Amino acid sequence: MERNAVNPVSWSVEMGFNQGEVVSGHSRTLYISGQTAMSSEGKPEHDGDMAAQLALSVDNVEAVLAEAGMSLSHLVRLNVYTTDVDLLFQHYGVLAGRLGAAGVAPATTMLGVTRLAIPGQMVELEGTAVA
Repeated sequence: MERNAVNPVSWSVEMGFNQGEVVSGHSRTLYISGQTAMSSEGKPEHDGDMAAQLALSVDNVEAVLAEAGMSLSHLVRLNVYTTDVDLLFQHYGVLAGRLGAAGVAPATTMLGVTRLAIPGQMVELEGTAVA
């Protein structure tokens, strides 16, 4: 698989994401449904703790990727939904650090929403991975 960043502007790279990515030569695409701070038993975790919810959401994305034989390095698209954009930005380093360690800057959209499906959840990550 070959990835090429598409950045007609440079400011997004400084924030840890590309404006777009061209992927060629891939054989598999994984569409990852929204992952929140849920335990493996399906119980919400870390009520009121954005940093912990974000970390567990990334863990859950990684678990889906691993089950498909992939890793964060295969992530080409990431949608971030949050009930509190300002609070998320205070803890965004949790996500940016994990993506940076994997050597990726996926095309990303962040949206503020009034609530998520599970009460108490403050962040949800959905993505696309290509291998």
